[in-house]
Amino acid sequence: MKLTGGQIVARALKEYGVDYVAGVPGHGIWSLFDAFLEKGSEIPFIQVMHEQSAVHMADGYFRAGGRPMACSTSIGPGATNTIIGLATCYTDSIPAFYVSGGPATHMKGHGVMQELERQQENAFPRITEQVTKRAYKAGRVDELPFIMHRAFNTMLSGRPGPVHVEVPMDIQTEAADVDIHPLAHRMAVGVAYPDPVAVEKAAALLLSAERPVIVAGGGAISANASAALTVLAEKVGAAVSSTWNGKGAISEDHPLAIGAVGQTGTSCGNQITASADVVMSVGCRFTDWSASSYRKGTSFSIPPGKLIHIDLDHHEIGKNYPTEVGIVADARATLEALIAAISDQQSARALARREKFLTDIRIAKAEWEAMLAPRRDSHEAPFTSQRPLGALRKVMDRSGIILAGSGNTQGAVKQTFPVYEPRTHITSGSFSPMGWAVPAALGAKLAQPDRQVVAVVGDGDFMMSLPEMGTAVMNGIPAVFLVQNNRGYMSIRGGQRKFMGRHIASEFNRHKGNGEPYTANIAEVAKNFGMEAWKVEESDQLEKTLKKALDCGGPALVEVTTSRDAAGPFVTGWWDFPSPAYYGKEQAEYSAGRALEQHM
Repeated sequence: MKLTGGQIVARALKEYGVDYVAGVPGHGIWSLFDAFLEKGSEIPFIQVMHEQSAVHMADGYFRAGGRPMACSTSIGPGATNTIIGLATCYTDSIPAFYVSGGPATHMKGHGVMQELERQQENAFPRITEQVTKRAYKAGRVDELPFIMHRAFNTMLSGRPGPVHVEVPMDIQTEAADVDIHPLAHRMAVGVAYPDPVAVEKAAALLLSAERPVIVAGGGAISANASAALTVLAEKVGAAVSSTWNGKGAISEDHPLAIGAVGQTGTSCGNQITASADVVMSVGCRFTDWSASSYRKGTSFSIPPGKLIHIDLDHHEIGKNYPTEVGIVADARATLEALIAAISDQQSARALARREKFLTDIRIAKAEWEAMLAPRRDSHEAPFTSQRPLGALRKVMDRSGIILAGSGNTQGAVKQTFPVYEPRTHITSGSFSPMGWAVPAALGAKLAQPDRQVVAVVGDGDFMMSLPEMGTAVMNGIPAVFLVQNNRGYMSIRGGQRKFMGRHIASEFNRHKGNGEPYTANIAEVAKNFGMEAWKVEESDQLEKTLKKALDCGGPALVEVTTSRDAAGPFVTGWWDFPSPAYYGKEQAEYSAGRALEQHM
């Protein structure tokens, strides 16, 4: 059939199962956008207020629903606004299909139409190469069907991630006689199964352990491995800790769940994982946040602990810790193979030795609850960061989805808000940009319209995507935004104070006035966008107001006043951050911690 370049892209997206496209129009892409109105390629288009938000929306859509969404922009500044979103998807291995316009092929290199061309002609795809699995550039209309199926294959196969397809303006409008290639005949079938010898070695290690711990990373979620992970933990009596992206891989009210590891992990998560003689990581790449910058005995002790490392990407095996057994395979297939490799008799013998370990787990969890409860259950005002989260957990469905913004809210949600199913805790665990959670929540709600969706953000984070309130209202997307207003970047202020003893540019104050804290009336701003909104300053109003927001049937915002000085999560781990040389005491403390790092 005769199709323009724009029609090829639009029709392929529709035939490949894409339900939504998000983006901002511009002269460099409007011919392609027009194709979404053509019969056979109609896909609902979500107009956002900022191009970065389009990628974040696609990101949240996949994390919540496990299906890819598309995003699209013009060229020049519209295109470069997507880089943070693409980098977030890339670091967390999230598929997102991004299509942009480009200068016409007969114009490239001449500096027209917002082209970047001083070092290479039409250089924008050179930028996206660093934050995508692959960047494609169409040179002819008739090669677009091939590019489309290759882009989807790249995006969804192996370790997933975002892709970029650039379609020049003339290629969008010219037509060729082509067919859309059926995706089912162009994709890999099945999963990567583990080496049987490696499975036997891993099973033997788990059975011989006295204090086994399974660390669930984001790969356990994306591989739909949660059920198998829980069965294996029960079969060998292993505790289960998680990274930011692995939270929810095991129900957090399970007796073997010990919470998160890392700089802002739970005390029990760090304590029990650091004492493990065998650690089995599932889809975890041991970032510095989750490994307490590799300081021995803080989150991990490898060695002397022995590591079984399961990952789909060989690049991660042995990168930060030496492995006893490295397995490059699908997480669920590997866990199911391990379950099959361990007999009921072997399981019974292993569980018979777990009494002391299980007692240690119960004690550590009780100690964590005693530490957390005073902040979570506090009635002081302004609130602690944890108090609104405790209230939200009481009124939110067990299967509801929470999205955590960056900074203090991210750590507080990880520590304070228990989740019980995979894909119900969503956060940008690796890149952690501000401005992510609000549009990601809109994407999550589109993917899971029958579930409650709440984004928890600080006021500084919220300000970076505030215009998307308009997107929520225009499109009737009933997500809820819980904004913890502490009048500044308090996560940064806390770090500055810890490592330098003072702070700069991290409080919102009237700097040229009387120095008093400054804030916008966020709830009133939300109302002006056309959504339901409340401001809560009294503890006894929290639960009832949050329930109103969840039940109102439309987009809603709850602003809660949060203390600057009781704002953050507990720092139960360590983070490698040096102080300037003119801080002698802080430098000495840092050097002592760095000397214990094991990654080198």
